Amino acid sequence: MSTFAILTVMLFTIGAVQGIVYGVILLKSTLHNKIANRFLAVILLFLSYRLLVQSMRLFGLGHYDGWYYVMVDMSWITGALLYFYVKALVTPKFEFQRSDFIHFLPFVIQICMSVFVRIQNLYWDGTRESLSWAGYWGYVVWMNYSTIYIVAAILIVSYAFYARRLILHTPIDISIDPERIIWIKRILSAFGIYFSAVLIILVIDLLVYNVALNQTYYYFIRFYYYPFFGGLSILTYWIGIEGFKRKDDIGLAIKQQLPTHKKSYLEDIATRLQHVMESDKLYTNPTLSLQDVAQTLDVKPYVLSNTLKEILTTKFSDYVNSLRVQEVQRLLKDPENEKYTLLALAYSAGFNSKSSFNRSVKKQLGVSPSALRSSS
Repeated sequence: MSTFAILTVMLFTIGAVQGIVYGVILLKSTLHNKIANRFLAVILLFLSYRLLVQSMRLFGLGHYDGWYYVMVDMSWITGALLYFYVKALVTPKFEFQRSDFIHFLPFVIQICMSVFVRIQNLYWDGTRESLSWAGYWGYVVWMNYSTIYIVAAILIVSYAFYARRLILHTPIDISIDPERIIWIKRILSAFGIYFSAVLIILVIDLLVYNVALNQTYYYFIRFYYYPFFGGLSILTYWIGIEGFKRKDDIGLAIKQQLPTHKKSYLEDIATRLQHVMESDKLYTNPTLSLQDVAQTLDVKPYVLSNTLKEILTTKFSDYVNSLRVQEVQRLLKDPENEKYTLLALAYSAGFNSKSSFNRSVKKQLGVSPSALRSSS
């Protein structure tokens, strides 16, 4: 075995073993997010299975021997599992509905097609005539072309998109640690970006090499074949580690819908809040507190806090600091303020420290404070 083959086997094996170990641990997780952890575990186990299959083939196992009929590709289920992993996280007391099983239809089709195509080898005597029309073209399209991975990539990218949209349209409690939501978006982005790249490469290569050049096409000897599984191994390794670290996280809390009368009441307070903040510039007071603003609006502090949480989906400190950052931006546009330092303008806007100003600018605008003056 060549050095390349040895390194490839090591990479595939590390990813597979990692996926199996963490997959089993997640299957047994019983503290929080039990159902979601099981979906993630099954994703890891399916990815690990595919990497093990590829490792065996590097040793000559699975090429028209007994293993050939056992090692069936099952990649069309990954996208659905990814979607249900996210759905289980954002759905309190998640349970499968009968309509949910339609998402696993591609997986059933893939298994049936794989079995049908492999059976053709029992009838093939080396000539095209020994197979039926469906058997011949089924074998060519299924086994020679990259059909399996093109469809798998389309499914994964589509489900990653639907899962991301599910998060965006789910009213998640703002008190939830943002890092937990970022992790879910990160895993969806990883799947989406990676398999989008895979899909583009597969389609372009198939069209150029097979259609345009009219060359005999075997996807398993093309330049992308082993790098594709190498990327899959790295993805499996990363998901295993991150999933294990977060296996005991509490599920994402869903914000409860407000009764119409209460929502209308809080919306009125939010309107008054924004008006008084803009007209009186209360935020320029560096010691401004929630109690101060509540007193100005003649409401209880907890009512104002609920208004910020339910209507403006923010916290008091973030809301006030966002207004202060906007005030600094306005001050920078005035030519008369060019003589003042950026920190002096920040103090004028209501910030009481340089560190608070820096954090707020980074959080609100995603840039460093120094970039404010250059962009004004």
